[in-house]
Amino acid sequence: MFQHLLLFFQTADLGTEEVTQESESLFSIIASSGTMGIIIVAILLFLAVIATVIFFERYATIKQAGRIDENFINNIRANVSSGNIAGAKALCQSTDSPVARMVEKGLQRIGKPLRDIDAAIENVGNLEIFRLEKNLSTLASIAGAAPMIGFFGTVTGMIAAFQKMATEKNVAPDQLAEGIYQALITTAGGLFIGIIAFVGYNVLVSSVEKVVYKMERTTVDFMDLLQEPTV
Repeated sequence: MFQHLLLFFQTADLGTEEVTQESESLFSIIASSGTMGIIIVAILLFLAVIATVIFFERYATIKQAGRIDENFINNIRANVSSGNIAGAKALCQSTDSPVARMVEKGLQRIGKPLRDIDAAIENVGNLEIFRLEKNLSTLASIAGAAPMIGFFGTVTGMIAAFQKMATEKNVAPDQLAEGIYQALITTAGGLFIGIIAFVGYNVLVSSVEKVVYKMERTTVDFMDLLQEPTV
């Protein structure tokens, strides 16, 4: 039994050493890739941090904006039908959502032509959509720029590798392969960051579209509500 335990711990130590060696090997490759390679890897890491922060911040904001109480428009209808406009406005002010702010703007315009009310609600809706889409263009730019930056690092690394081969007479194949390997790391990193940022961008765009649909549906319900007394 003690022999089995000893063998188990030896195997675990070997696995830990292999992971440590792989990590050290990756860092050593990046460190030995030259000044340009280190700068490009640093830029890619910086873009990855920015993309991560934007995604989680926007995802939380959009998710919060999409939380609409199903009874909200019913409560607004009950207050408006009973003539309690002040109560309807208070309900909108106590609800932190784009839909509530749009309905509140419509309530402030009650008594004016329906066209003016609809235009005022639409203006508020456009502002809310602009707020929801904040920094999405930056995330899209990262998705497109990261692979190109990585490819730029590969090109500069290949140039350095072939220049070394041209200037030195006896270049071992393993040395040339090491230079190419170092160059391809930036492309792999750029593609990875670009793919993740692209997927995150599309997830956020889809979430914004769902919120916009809810806003449009609530606007239609509110405009129908304003026309009910005139029927």
